[in-house]
Amino acid sequence: MTDSWSVQVLQTASFARIYKKLQKNQKTDVDAAVELIIKTPEIGEPKRGDLSGVYVYKFMSTHQQMLLAYEFDPATRILLLLGTHENFYRDLKRR
Repeated sequence: MTDSWSVQVLQTASFARIYKKLQKNQKTDVDAAVELIIKTPEIGEPKRGDLSGVYVYKFMSTHQQMLLAYEFDPATRILLLLGTHENFYRDLKRR
């Protein structure tokens, strides 16, 4: 387990733009998911093919499943994209 103080969390412009538009209770759910990813980055499902190296963590927020795409190494977590399943993987491949 990694010490969460020594992990740098970065976010893409796509992630920041979507996060900014969320309701307060949704932001709370996303923040909890990010904390979990910081502590246990292997929790997400590893992707293959075009998205090799990308992990996707699925969680519930306001009765809707949300997906959070990220990459990680021991020192950093890069938050790539956040959204519902609709067009998520298409948008993730475009980044």
